[in-house]
Amino acid sequence: MTVLRSIGGLGLAGALSGVLAAALAAPVVSGGGLAAKNVADTFVDLPPAPHEEPLAQVTRLLDKNGRQFAQFYEANRTNVPLTAVAPVMRKAIVAIEDARFYEHGGLDVRGTLRALLTNTQAGGIRQGGSSLTQQLVKNILVESARTDEERDKARAPNLARKITELRYALALEEKYRKDEILEKYLNIAYFGAGAHGVEAAAKRFFSVSAAELTLGQAATLAGAVRMPYSTDPSLGKSHQARLLQRRNLVLDRMAGLGNITREQAEEAKREPLGLRLRPEPGGCEQSDYPYYCLYVQRELLTNPAFGSTPAQRRSKLMRGGLVIRTSLDPAAQRAAEQAIRRRVSPEDTEVAAEAMVEPGTGRIRAMAASKRFGRNKGDRKNGPRTTFNLVADVAHGGGQGFQAGSTFKVFTLATALKQGWRFRDGFRTPGELVPSQGYRDCRGNPVNDPETRILNASGEGSGGPHSIETGTWQSVNIFYMMLERKVGLCNVVKTARSLGIARADGRPLREVPTFTLGVNEMDPVTVAAAFAAFAARGRYCRPLAIVEITDREGHRASIPPACEQVIDRQVADAVNHVLTGVFDKGTMKGQSIGRPAAGKTGTNNGYTSAWFAGYTPDLAAAVSVGDIRGSYRFPLQGVQIGQEYYGAVQGASLPGPIWVDSMQAALRDTEPRGFPGPNMDRFGGGFTPGLEEEERKRAEAEGRKRDGGVAFPQRHRRLFEWLLSQAPMDPDAHWPRRHGRDD
Repeated sequence: MTVLRSIGGLGLAGALSGVLAAALAAPVVSGGGLAAKNVADTFVDLPPAPHEEPLAQVTRLLDKNGRQFAQFYEANRTNVPLTAVAPVMRKAIVAIEDARFYEHGGLDVRGTLRALLTNTQAGGIRQGGSSLTQQLVKNILVESARTDEERDKARAPNLARKITELRYALALEEKYRKDEILEKYLNIAYFGAGAHGVEAAAKRFFSVSAAELTLGQAATLAGAVRMPYSTDPSLGKSHQARLLQRRNLVLDRMAGLGNITREQAEEAKREPLGLRLRPEPGGCEQSDYPYYCLYVQRELLTNPAFGSTPAQRRSKLMRGGLVIRTSLDPAAQRAAEQAIRRRVSPEDTEVAAEAMVEPGTGRIRAMAASKRFGRNKGDRKNGPRTTFNLVADVAHGGGQGFQAGSTFKVFTLATALKQGWRFRDGFRTPGELVPSQGYRDCRGNPVNDPETRILNASGEGSGGPHSIETGTWQSVNIFYMMLERKVGLCNVVKTARSLGIARADGRPLREVPTFTLGVNEMDPVTVAAAFAAFAARGRYCRPLAIVEITDREGHRASIPPACEQVIDRQVADAVNHVLTGVFDKGTMKGQSIGRPAAGKTGTNNGYTSAWFAGYTPDLAAAVSVGDIRGSYRFPLQGVQIGQEYYGAVQGASLPGPIWVDSMQAALRDTEPRGFPGPNMDRFGGGFTPGLEEEERKRAEAEGRKRDGGVAFPQRHRRLFEWLLSQAPMDPDAHWPRRHGRDD
């Protein structure tokens, strides 16, 4: 293809210099104008084709099933090959924008001369005569511009810009085939309503792909290109009326060129526009799952793996056209959202948040919170919305978090079992404790606190003999303060760190005597991932939201789990064994998900916040509750949350039920599995002075309470209850059964 082909329509190749010199120069040059030789050189010595920056495209976030739940873009565009554009759309755009496109070589001399004569008479640019290739050049220069000055220059209505455009157009014709030019034009053109490129326009205007466009729809889009702002259908009836006129003009033009019959054109003109405007929201506020979206966004913007500078990472997110598959499980997400919504209102100042993490991979399956994401009306500080990611740490858009409370006792438990403690090992505990000696941080400094008096939280146990089992089940604060001192504060801190524990605000962990009572502010994602490691038998995996990234060229990169065996498998099995008792012997007694599970409540001193963290072999979750206005100033006492009044919120009274409901629903289609049993040779056979006697007294007291104050030996009491029909008969009880037919 050569420049000579551009003027083949006139049959006067030698006349090009003079014609263009006279026509182009007339409106703007006084005096002699441009020399014919200069004009000839201008169009014979062509520059290289213009540099083409990769077009800005939409980055999409997909859940684990491949369904899109969020998108980011600087320009709403999805590039498609020409074969993915309906043939009728290709014909429509050529008919209205450049009917001789396949005949000329980048410069339609007839169209240009017609426009130039009009412009000469008017004394300026009044009529467009640009070929489709010239329009592509203009769009390329605008897209490649990095400053407002460069963009203004690319759009300037003067003949200097026009000549540059013509020269580049001829160079493009030398570089690309016609279909390649048409494909580039269809992907770069702006159609209005925020839609860049034909694929985005087809979906924005008609909720179909470019391959599915009908004649009427194709004519509508082709008509919009010339004046995308005045025909923007999202702006109202008057704009839609202009768009209808443009559509009919395109249909008439297609009929005049023989692309369609006159009958087809008239039939299409009788149809309404048939718009099915589909919103194309961008960013996390309008996402179906905004907290998960925000976590992924922050991961992309802060992780050097996605670009060496913040600007590069932001450009990749907003312009890169990436497809990011995440580990989000819609079923688990709905389960968490519904469990929270049933108990906590968005209007409450108390907020609940939950994260679900898959053991053995660290994949985050759900992130939910009681408040909706976004700004409140009038930018109110307190309302049904928040701009903080309540489920995550500050690095992922979260706030300061809430003190994790007694959930931290699990790290002391694991440390003790690592050091050789056995299940029945323990000691007598006093009614209160002052941590005045025996505590050192990981720098070896004493961090005793003689001004603090430790009591057991209301409803979570009292003094007396306790083993690591009973101390855990009843969540006895003083027992765990003493156990932490015996195994070493620094050792407990190291165990927690190995399980990914870090403060939500990013500051160093507070290595103080009350570390085991959860004085550090945490976020649900971090806590859920730590507990998931016990479900995975000591294998900790960094929380993972992004599992695969596909770039605009179709190249895929998988993001593997980042895991490490941080706790001995048998130690983890022993921790699981103890924590399963929380449900049938401890603070969560009476609450069950109908399958083997382990967990730990967390109720903070003064009821500043409440937690529950638990897991099965297949899923771990952590739920936090606290007041968004400040947990110390607004403790969870005497509060109404949702439709319920709470004298004091404990881990088992609100976070626990949320956890139970969400886990039941999230695991509905998962076959139940149990935990491997503990190695009793290693962990069995412990002893706590006075514990057996205490347990016997407690059992007798419970028996008297059930029997109305009369004590019976266990065997006789069960017979008595059966005779009075107060309890169902236990077929495994060791006493004579009557013979004959069962009624």
